[in-house]
Amino acid sequence: MNDYRFGNYIYELRKRAGLSQSELGARIGVSNKAVSKWENGKAKPETETLRKLAALFQVSVEELLAMREEEAPVEVTTIVVTGGPCAGKTTGMSWIQNAFTKLGYLVLFIPETATELIQAGVDPRSCKTNLDFQKSLLTLQLHKEKVFEQAARAMKASKVLIVCDRGALDNKAYMDDLEFAQLLQDLKKNETELRDGYDAVFHLVTAAKGATEFYTTANNTARTETPEQAAALDDKLIAAWTGHPHLRVIDNSTNFEDKMKRLIAEISSFLGEPEPFEIERKFLIEYPDLKWLTSLPNCERVEIIQTYLKTNEDEEEVRVRQRGAKGNYIYTMTTKRKLSGIKRVEIERRLSQSEYLSLLMDADTTRRQIRKDRYCLTYQNQYFEIDVYPFWTDKAIVEIELNDENEKIRMPKKLKVIKEVTEDDSYKNASLALR
Repeated sequence: MNDYRFGNYIYELRKRAGLSQSELGARIGVSNKAVSKWENGKAKPETETLRKLAALFQVSVEELLAMREEEAPVEVTTIVVTGGPCAGKTTGMSWIQNAFTKLGYLVLFIPETATELIQAGVDPRSCKTNLDFQKSLLTLQLHKEKVFEQAARAMKASKVLIVCDRGALDNKAYMDDLEFAQLLQDLKKNETELRDGYDAVFHLVTAAKGATEFYTTANNTARTETPEQAAALDDKLIAAWTGHPHLRVIDNSTNFEDKMKRLIAEISSFLGEPEPFEIERKFLIEYPDLKWLTSLPNCERVEIIQTYLKTNEDEEEVRVRQRGAKGNYIYTMTTKRKLSGIKRVEIERRLSQSEYLSLLMDADTTRRQIRKDRYCLTYQNQYFEIDVYPFWTDKAIVEIELNDENEKIRMPKKLKVIKEVTEDDSYKNASLALR
C-alpha cells in the first residue's frame, strides 16, 4: 500500500487554501499530475518545491522537510479470516504469510481462540452452560486482539497486517438469539462494534458445500461436525458477518489452489495493492420486498447518514458517513477519485465521533445529507448492498463490489432490475444529494 501520510498533509493544506490540483501546480510550477502523485502517496516533491509550498501555505520549510523525511507511524490493518469447518483457513494463513510478507507487510496471526480453549479442556460440555463457554471465549478473543494491536503499534515496521483466525462475531453462529443478547449485555458490548471493529472479513466456504469429497475432520481435533452440520454452520457464520462494510465470500467454484489465489486477490484488493481501487456495479431496481429481506438470516439492515464535504476537484468526492443500527455507530471518511466508468481510487479511514462531528462543519451546503437504510445481503456467495431511500417509494438501488470487472453477477430473482446505472452519474449518491 502506498504511503499517504505526507500526501494527506499536502491535500489538507491545498483544501484549506481553496485550490484545485491544477491551480496549486500552476502556482509552484509543476503539473497537476505531480500534485496528484504527491497526494496519492506515489511521489514526494523535491526540496526546492517544498520551499515554494511552504511559502504558499505559510508553513515552515522545516515542518515540510520533517514531514517528508519523518518515519511514518505504523500502519495497522486488522482482518478476519473465517469460514465453515474444513474451509482451508490453515492453508490460507500460510498463503497470506507468503504473499504479504513479499509486499512489505509484517504479518501477525491471532490463533483461533475456540480451538485453543477446547484443546486445553475448556469447552461447552465442561462449562455449566454454552453461554458460560462463549463468554470465556469472547473475553479471551477480545483481550488477544487488544494485545496484538498494542504490539503491532510498537513494531519496527511501516505496515502490519493482523490476521484473526476467526473474529468476535463467529460466536454468534454457535448461540441462539437469546444467548447472544445476554452475552452482549454481560460484556457490555454491542453487535455493531464487535462486527465492524475489523477492517475487513474474508469468509472461506466449507468444503462440505461444493467440495464434499475433500471434507474431513482428521486435521483438527476440535472439529466434530458432519458435512451436513458443517454446511449449516457455514450459513450461520455468513449470516453473522453480513452487515460488515467489507465482507467477501470465497466459495469452492474452483480447485483449492485457485481458491487460495482468490483469497489473496480479495485481500490484496482491499489493502490497495498495488493501489486502492474499487470495482463497483450499480443497478436501479423496483422497490424491494422489505418483509422478505428482513426475514432472511443472511440479510442485515444498517442505517446510514452520508454527508458530502467541500472539494475543488471535478473527479473527486469526499464524504463522511455514520453507519450502524440501534444507536450504535461507526464513522468513516472516504475520498474517491474516478479512474474509469466503474473503477475508482478509494481511500477510507476510520474516524472518532469527535472527528466526524468536526468534519461536518466543512459540509457542502449545496448538497443535502443522504439518509438511507442499507440492506446487506449475502446471496450465492456474493455481497449485495440494497439502498432504500426515504424519497423513493417505487425504486431502490443495489450495488455490488467486484474483484474482477468481468465477474458474473448472480442477482437474486426477487430483486427486479429496471436497468444498470453504473455509469449514470444521476444515480450517484452525490447527485441524489442535489435533489
